[in-house]
Amino acid sequence: MFCLWSRFVSALEDNDMAIKKFKPTSPGIRFKTSLTFEEITTDEPVRSLVTGVTKKGGRNNYGRITVRHRGGGHKRRYRIIDFKRDKQDVPGTVQSVEYDPNRSARLALIHYADGDKRYILWPHGLQVGETVVAGDKVDIKPGNCLPLKNVPLGTMIHNLELKIGKGGQMIRSAGGYGQLMAKEKGYVQVKLPSGEVRMVLDRCRATVGQIGNLDHEKVSLGKAGRMRLLGRRPKVRGVVMNPVDHPHGGGEGKTSGGRHPVTPWGVPTKGYKTRKGSKSSDKLIVKRRK
Repeated sequence: MFCLWSRFVSALEDNDMAIKKFKPTSPGIRFKTSLTFEEITTDEPVRSLVTGVTKKGGRNNYGRITVRHRGGGHKRRYRIIDFKRDKQDVPGTVQSVEYDPNRSARLALIHYADGDKRYILWPHGLQVGETVVAGDKVDIKPGNCLPLKNVPLGTMIHNLELKIGKGGQMIRSAGGYGQLMAKEKGYVQVKLPSGEVRMVLDRCRATVGQIGNLDHEKVSLGKAGRMRLLGRRPKVRGVVMNPVDHPHGGGEGKTSGGRHPVTPWGVPTKGYKTRKGSKSSDKLIVKRRK
């Protein structure tokens, strides 16, 4: 145990979490950083809220690869998360904060007054022992869920619904939050993490607060093996392939492609719009992210 901890150089404190740096005892550890997991309070998930997950390796039901560079990865169990927050006006106590291998956010285990147990996305600042509740008129505090029409302007929110009763679809990753900008004619303007401003029905629900694990984006994997544990396989650049394999391939010596960048199938990248037609929800976008 002493040898393990002696490899840590420093922990950069940021609120209630920190980033660990390591002594460069090997090339793989030289640039590696990781989280301290200080907010995690238990190691094992609740068995009734866990199910198995089958890996697809980027393949569809015909066995053909439709998403490249996926495969392998560590074995995982899926945590069933309450995105709908449909337990109305029943207070729940935060029992623990847990790690979830399937997402960047942490989970909070809620024990409700009627004996039910559920996982929710852990908002930043929510402590074990505190109470959360979902309803039409609840306090504006992290972890509480209510309709957008009852949320004050400027409030930070996450787990945002787009269709009434469907459950949260947006703003679900670590450190993410949206902000209420305006309310008009049954709609609320929400600024999303991407910078897009979108109109959402004011009867849709959202959870108050910013999602925890703010330091997730600061982690440096440091070596290829940690990428493989996440299920991401290596990528090969087109310019180092042969012409039969990629439009950028071939040439004498090292070349940079000799044309505007394209995919392996010749479709332009970097700014070329591939979206076909228009969606009915386009009219709800007030300001695009670009």
